[in-house]
Amino acid sequence: MKIITQFARIFVGILFIISGLIKLNDPVGFSFKLDEYFSEPVFNLPFLQPLALSLAVIIVIVEVILGVLLLIGFKKKFTLWSLFLMIFFFTFLTFYSAYFNKVTDCGCFGDALKLTPWQSFSKDVVLLVLILILFAGQKFITPIFKSNGINYAISTLALALCGYLGFHVLNHLPVIDFRAYKVGTNIRKGMEIPEGAPQSEYDIVFKYNVNGVETDFKMDELANLPEGAEFISREEKLLVQGYEPPIHDFSIEKDGENFMDQFLEEPKLVMFTSYNLNLASEEGLVKLNEISNQAKAKGYQVIALTASNEETIENFNKEYDFNFDFYFCDATTIKTIERANPSIIVLEYGTIVEKLHWQDASKMTLK
Repeated sequence: MKIITQFARIFVGILFIISGLIKLNDPVGFSFKLDEYFSEPVFNLPFLQPLALSLAVIIVIVEVILGVLLLIGFKKKFTLWSLFLMIFFFTFLTFYSAYFNKVTDCGCFGDALKLTPWQSFSKDVVLLVLILILFAGQKFITPIFKSNGINYAISTLALALCGYLGFHVLNHLPVIDFRAYKVGTNIRKGMEIPEGAPQSEYDIVFKYNVNGVETDFKMDELANLPEGAEFISREEKLLVQGYEPPIHDFSIEKDGENFMDQFLEEPKLVMFTSYNLNLASEEGLVKLNEISNQAKAKGYQVIALTASNEETIENFNKEYDFNFDFYFCDATTIKTIERANPSIIVLEYGTIVEKLHWQDASKMTLK
């Protein structure tokens, strides 16, 4: 029992620290997941959505600190009960997501490791069992250091380092970029599907009104539809997920036309991103014209991507007198490209060569 307890202690402690640090590297990304959980289609808790980022930072820091406390064996009862309550909550959350197919990625390990909902639930069940083992063998969990002063010092240092990392990435960018749009990525190549890649398989059902009765038909039954059958709807159910390229939803649209191919051929392109102009930093928006002028003086094309509607864009153009054009791109895609709102992306022939938080605009290197 002692050996099993020590194994569980080390495994759970290290996993909590790694999981917490990965999310602390990108708390904005984790906040997007929390916002999704709080949204109307999932738990319908809209009053929590404005708190998503604050809650994300708190949760991931607590996750890291609990892992540290478990490893050093400090504040044993508090640590075990906190771990149990946290993992019990997340086990419920991942089961709900998996069973009802509400959130397809829980964000447990950020963008570093994507887990399906059922994989996330299985992981949490294993952790829950290990934590129950820790409760059963808690008499074997003793502090590594006998001095409370050392234990408090280690805990305080861990908290301070977490606080610093969180502050840094929120005011700049993630230290390590695990996303599909990291520096060095060619967007066009990221959208390619390799020859021979597995295709997705669907179960397609067509619904028809046959003599007042709604009836389902498979694809191969359509040739023998009863006379007078009226089409109602078509439903697709994914059976097997095929290959999905890392970048699959990028676009640069304006007035119903996609200008992606044109801009990905530009040798010098500066692209501002703002998934929602109403939520963008005012200070950041003020800086964009200055950055645009500097880029244009160096021969760069300058555009902006947003998911905001035309009316919102027009209102912001009137207020800030932007000297560049806005193009539409899906909000989720923009959030994936960059976390700051607004952000600065520099591309050469479709390859991302630089990504900057608006507060780091002075560090932008233009050729």
